[in-house]
Amino acid sequence: MRLAPRERQEPSPDPLRVLRGGSWFGTLPAALQDTLLRDAVSRKLAAGQLLFARGDAFDGIYAVVAGTVQIDTHSESGKAALLGLLEPGNWFGEICLFDGLARTHDAHATSAATVLHLQRDRLYAMLSAHPEWWREFGKLLAAKTREAFHYVEETQLLPPLARTARRLVAMAQAYGNQPGLERRSVHIPQEQLGQMLGLSRQTVNQALRELETRGLLRLHYADIELLDLPALLALE
Repeated sequence: MRLAPRERQEPSPDPLRVLRGGSWFGTLPAALQDTLLRDAVSRKLAAGQLLFARGDAFDGIYAVVAGTVQIDTHSESGKAALLGLLEPGNWFGEICLFDGLARTHDAHATSAATVLHLQRDRLYAMLSAHPEWWREFGKLLAAKTREAFHYVEETQLLPPLARTARRLVAMAQAYGNQPGLERRSVHIPQEQLGQMLGLSRQTVNQALRELETRGLLRLHYADIELLDLPALLALE
């Protein structure tokens, strides 16, 4: 009896491919990459689930593998400040590694998400055994600091139209974390975009409508299609 030929099986996709392609992780020494992936524990988060809160003790660092993690804070009056939406490939939580103080902001999943968690004790043990690796984590912190200074500069020097355009481009390019990645659509409600920029929803809406009139983007429900990234980035 002739057996039917076996179907060719495609190799399983690497669930950590997005981490390996990150601008920080991708440049790490191979031994450090292997150690991070070996010692980190995978955690699944439900939509809206809190990962850590401002004032919590340092419990290690995290990386987003799937879904989105939002970094924000709230004033006593309830006013929210959205600092970032972290997508797959982003590592975060490293500030406390250097100063040993409490968490600076809240972090929670905006959708079902998966993160890697390298626990504090394992992290300290790893760095004790390989003190030369401290510099690599310093680079991660320095990149975040440069980005923060950049946005402070834009806030003080650019009008709302240019600030809105440039933040959309930064999101489309994954804030430089994934070299070569360039999306043409950004999924973010206008209210959240306003919180990111420190602008009212009305001001953001006016800026988006103006950019749409100029043919630089197209608005959809909770989705912003970017039509001309270079022109958006060039706005002053």
